[in-house]
Amino acid sequence: MKICVLGSGSSGNATLLASQRTRILLDAGLSGREICRRLAEIGEATERLDAIVVSHEHSDHVASLRKMASDYKLPVYITPATREALPWKNEKGKKELRWEEIAAGTSFTIGDIEITPFRIPHDAVDPVAFTFRLEGIKVGVATDLGFVPDLVKHHLTGCRVLVFESNHDPEMLKASPYPWSVKQRVLSRQGHLSNFSAGQFFRQDYDGQAEVLILAHLSQINNMPLLARMEAEEALLARNGTSRTNLIVAQQDQPTEVVRL
Repeated sequence: MKICVLGSGSSGNATLLASQRTRILLDAGLSGREICRRLAEIGEATERLDAIVVSHEHSDHVASLRKMASDYKLPVYITPATREALPWKNEKGKKELRWEEIAAGTSFTIGDIEITPFRIPHDAVDPVAFTFRLEGIKVGVATDLGFVPDLVKHHLTGCRVLVFESNHDPEMLKASPYPWSVKQRVLSRQGHLSNFSAGQFFRQDYDGQAEVLILAHLSQINNMPLLARMEAEEALLARNGTSRTNLIVAQQDQPTEVVRL
């Protein structure tokens, strides 16, 4: 199994998860052209994708969903509520896509990869995060959540690769030019995890089993990769007494390295 975060941040999110015979695009928040370019950059052909899986309806996760699904005839795995909330659902002339309904708590399979969606606290209609399993290998992807409830902790145990949100530095956010209403939204329990909150999870509730930890969905205005990395490294060191975990910080403008398991 392999995973590559093609891009992650406030401007767009997309991740490739693949086995030898199955290729899944998790979210399509980058432009279609950029997704294709970044797939080619890591040696993957867009034509080999098997499906798109959607976490929620915010534009930084679905900006090119319609184009990618239509151009490459890909089925879209999505909860019914999220499908109804898509910003372009009522546009005239919309091409009918191949919709596959999913539900939090109910696992499904695409090719040889088993996928389990689970609820997360975020200000979308029906947001979910996911785990992906292949032959005993488990990968977790959880971003866009305001806090880490017990359900999320449960699903993220036993992951060999974990993609986890480290969205903002609270002091940078408070000093940012964002309107107060937006700041309140980000800081709320339906918003986004701060570096500090991610660090708390790594110190207290994370099981420490991941060989690779990818910090994702960093704000370009309210965070810096160095700050996110430092908080995570300190937390992992405090928890494990060592920093043996391969820690990667996903970026908005380029893909991460390809992690192979």
